[in-house]
Amino acid sequence: MNATTEALPVVVIGAGPAGLAAAAHLTERGITPLVLEAGPAAASAVRQWAHVRLFSTWSELVDPAAEKLLAPTAWVRPDGTAYPSGGDWADLYLQPLADALGDTVRYNAAVTGVSRAGRDRVVDANRDEQPFTVHYADTDGTEQRLFARAVIDASGTWSTPSPAGGSGLPALGERAAGDRISYRIPDPKDPATRARYAGKRTAIIGSGASAFTALAHLGDLAKAEDGTGTHATWILRRGISGSTFGGGNADQLPARGALGLAAKAAVDGGYADAVTGFRTDAFERESDGRLVLVGEDGRRLDPVDEVIVLTGLRPDLSFLDELRLALDERLQAPTALAPLIDPNQHSCGTVYPHGVNELSHPERDVYLVGMKSYGRAPTFLAMTGYEQVRSIAAHLAGDHEAAERVELTLPETGVCGGAGLFDEPAAAEDTGGGCCAAPATLTIGAPTRGGC
Repeated sequence: MNATTEALPVVVIGAGPAGLAAAAHLTERGITPLVLEAGPAAASAVRQWAHVRLFSTWSELVDPAAEKLLAPTAWVRPDGTAYPSGGDWADLYLQPLADALGDTVRYNAAVTGVSRAGRDRVVDANRDEQPFTVHYADTDGTEQRLFARAVIDASGTWSTPSPAGGSGLPALGERAAGDRISYRIPDPKDPATRARYAGKRTAIIGSGASAFTALAHLGDLAKAEDGTGTHATWILRRGISGSTFGGGNADQLPARGALGLAAKAAVDGGYADAVTGFRTDAFERESDGRLVLVGEDGRRLDPVDEVIVLTGLRPDLSFLDELRLALDERLQAPTALAPLIDPNQHSCGTVYPHGVNELSHPERDVYLVGMKSYGRAPTFLAMTGYEQVRSIAAHLAGDHEAAERVELTLPETGVCGGAGLFDEPAAAEDTGGGCCAAPATLTIGAPTRGGC
């Protein structure tokens, strides 16, 4: 890298938790960041799930370098033992952090492309000596361009939810049924949302924390005076086993364990029933507008009024197409990171803390961090993203010893053994293997037996 390139800023894509933490660490290292945020305020994606409570406490959600940056301001650190909502996180920490960073955060700047200046992905000649060129669009669509010494993509995966189709493609009829399908966790306090689901039959597709939250919310709605008749059909691609509802009391993040138990309570209370081993192939609309879900095996479920699809998220890689990225062919995560997070192999939430070595690509000085670094894998923790950007900032500053040093210990989920994304229903009931013995198989509506 020549002296002219070294004087350029490090462009950070996204003013969310990982992106703002990256800017704080770069600032602490004396490196100028420039954060490009597509939305009109910090944490625009987080604000879209403002009603959802995190299962990490404030002590696990504030980055150390960010806290140092905030210390001279009027910011008051929240109670470290409390669990914020997404809205709390955005308003009480992320926006103040963006304000403290000042003009280094640029809003309404949606990145449309990143490449090497004068070099498409084919050209080798002097490639590493060229700065990055970053194109972005303003709110009126006007395209702008700037140059960078390095690029940290912390844009997340929120904007690209996975479809209902078991093949990874939208199920037949899914797009046409979009008026009755949501890909977000419902907010039971929002009057319009409440009216949409109260007294209705809703299918929830998914098996992770988002599905647990939706089940718990609809269970609470069913118990309310205005929610009589509310019922959920929980659709799982796998079977029901002792680990279906997460780690429970064995989870080192208690709120995460409690979330699974709340979902189980909704099922046990009769407010939801489960359909297992069902991979959605098509949506068919009845004459009254309700939807019938058809499985790959030909099964047809009873009609439902609404469908909530919570089958995960995936990264938008379109604007990085001219860069040379090394991504796992399954997860779309960096190849060195993918084996640590592959849900086909394990579901234990403990991921070895990692940094610049695992996040590097053939294209030098470009990094995917935060949720985006996990590609399609689940169970990402904010602490993981903070450790990632700490390591990368140290590397860009030339402090390679700090870049390779591990400064994080992650909690375990209490959920052990293979996740088996394509498990047969019977296979999901296997209680052997993993980092601890999985609980005995549970039956919907019956109490759990045993535990890790």
